[in-house]
Amino acid sequence: MTQYLIRRVLVSLPVLLLISILLYTILALAPGDPLSELASNPGFTEEMRQNVRKTFGLDDPIPVRYVKWLTAFIQGNLGYSFTSRSPVGDLLLDRLPTTLYLAGVAHLISCFLAILFGMLAAMKPYSLLDQIATALAFVGFSLPTFFVGFVFILLFSIRLEWLPFIYNSTVQVTDLESLGLQIRQSIMPIAVLALVQTATLMRYVRSAAIDTMYRDYVRTAHAKGLPKPQVIGRHVLRNSLIPVITLIALGVPSVFTGAIITEQIFRVPGIGTLLINGIQARDTPVVMAITFIYAILIVAANVLADIFYGIADPRVRLSNR
Repeated sequence: MTQYLIRRVLVSLPVLLLISILLYTILALAPGDPLSELASNPGFTEEMRQNVRKTFGLDDPIPVRYVKWLTAFIQGNLGYSFTSRSPVGDLLLDRLPTTLYLAGVAHLISCFLAILFGMLAAMKPYSLLDQIATALAFVGFSLPTFFVGFVFILLFSIRLEWLPFIYNSTVQVTDLESLGLQIRQSIMPIAVLALVQTATLMRYVRSAAIDTMYRDYVRTAHAKGLPKPQVIGRHVLRNSLIPVITLIALGVPSVFTGAIITEQIFRVPGIGTLLINGIQARDTPVVMAITFIYAILIVAANVLADIFYGIADPRVRLSNR
């Protein structure tokens, strides 16, 4: 299993290299000048503008600029923002905890709810519970994220006045009152992020569980007189999760990309907001760093899926040996 994972990591490196080349080339060929705002400043002369371009290496050919960027990225240097003149790494570290908190909690909640309701629906197919869960799942992944966010704001913030609709990242949890405020302002962003993911995963869990329940080894377990919870937990659930593991692992990057819209709706100062601001300001170092980090997340999610395959199904470990 270890050798297989090492091979998977080595295969992923050329993939990431190709992705970085494509991303950098697209951003470099995009129309517009990242220093256009400085050029509109009457106190910013042409000589100063040329010096700034030379400092950032914008006059170098694209291959030269890419090699410099890749070398710096490997060394942990993500460059400097064109707009804020701050290191991109510092900007990411300032906003990353907020995004990790919201997206991580949302993904954990979505996985728990999807497995719970998916298994309950599969245990009694076509029952009232199954029909309600199916209807809610269709509603969940049919509604756009921005629409759900606006509905939540109108209902829980404006109409009922239960939850704040603007996220305050300056809140420090020091007592029960600040903890309650942190939880209240996190409910709506997390709920919006978890809704679509829960609906999608639940349908796959239900289908895989129904297919597994009629397998011969499940009938044999029932015939031996094993308790039903043991049969469901050790035989049905474990084998049903094998095809769902890929969706759970690949759902990690999708939650982060979904956070881009959610952070805009609830004014969350996270990575998604930083990416949107960077695109609007043509801040290439910021956009390149964030998009490439998302690419790394996707590739890492595939590797994690292989690890979970081996945990859920011993046959994977034996075949790799």
